[in-house]
Amino acid sequence: MSAKAIDVKKEIRGQIVGALANASFPIGSPEDLLAAFPNGADTTCQAGDVKMTAGEAGKLLKASDFPFKSAEQVADTILGRVNL
Repeated sequence: MSAKAIDVKKEIRGQIVGALANASFPIGSPEDLLAAFPNGADTTCQAGDVKMTAGEAGKLLKASDFPFKSAEQVADTILGRVNL
């Protein structure tokens, strides 16, 4: 993985964690997770050439990923499945 890709992932991770700063954990369903983002499914993270909405990111999650216990866990799960 290139240094640029690592920087992009780090930036996106920070944005996801920041967007969920006021969320109440644990979060037990995809619907509750989207509702926890400030602009719901339209909440957007962007770094470099990468732009992703919470709705797009949510499609990467599986029912078995829930419940999420922290914003960091959400970010790490999504970024573990993104191809940058």
